Formats: sequence, structure tokens, C-alpha cells
Amino acid sequence: MTVEDSKGRLLAVCIGSGGIPKQAVESAQVQALGLVGDGHRHPKHGGEQRAVCLLSQSSYESLQLDGVSASEPGSYGENLLISGLEVDRLRVGDLLRVGSQLILKVEDIREPCATLKSIDARFPNLMIGRSGQMCSVRQPGTVAPGDSVSVSPK
Repeated sequence: MTVEDSKGRLLAVCIGSGGIPKQAVESAQVQALGLVGDGHRHPKHGGEQRAVCLLSQSSYESLQLDGVSASEPGSYGENLLISGLEVDRLRVGDLLRVGSQLILKVEDIREPCATLKSIDARFPNLMIGRSGQMCSVRQPGTVAPGDSVSVSPK
């Protein structure tokens, strides 16, 4: 990832009781197991290695061009919606600073699941390559829309 691609802005912070959609909130505290108040319905979701799900605004825009109507933050189950940073270009091991406190480590590409079929029958296949990243929490913190997001040296 080049320097010009390494900075972005947090557009939305989203939590939910489990499943999709999640709802945008004004701010959230992020701890080792993810955003406080965010639930998971499936045992493969969540945990320390999958604590936070990132998605980029460009993925939303790309999916809309393919005729997917979901446009509200949290529609795809992401916790953090980011603009100006191509989330799908991040690699395992990349570190992200969100706001002044939170540091995340990219652990895995988010594998889109069949739950997304409720949005569009072409899912999960339609989301491959633009499904986001799963992260662990290296340093807890509180985040809010408008926070800066930057890739930190490993």
C-alpha cells in the first residue's frame, strides 16, 4: 500500500445484537473482543482474532453499481466503515491506528457468509474481493465517526 493510500477517515461505527444489519452509533469503546455492545450469533463470528470488521465506502459504492440496494452503514455487518483507505488492499499483519487510541491488526480477509443473502440473492459470491477485513485489537480505545484512520508501520 502506498503512502497516499494509507490514510482515511472513519465514516461510521456500527454495532448490533448479532447478524445484519448493524446500526450506526455516535461512538463505541473497542476492547479485546470488539466493540462494547456488539453481539455475534454464530461461533465463527467474533473472538480475539475477529474482534472488529472493517469495510470501505468504495465497497459500498461498487456493490451499488452492481445493483445492490443496501446503503446504510452497518448493512453488511461491518463495525467500522472507512473512506479514503482501500480496506481490501490491507494485508494480514498491517496495523491501523483509528483515532488517537485504537490500534487494530489485520488478521484475515472477511469471508462473506450466506447470511448476506437476505440483502441480495447473489451473495455471498457477489461480495468476494470487497468484503473487508477482520482485525484483532492491539490497543483498546474509543472511536467515533470523523476519526482519522492510518496504516502504521508493522
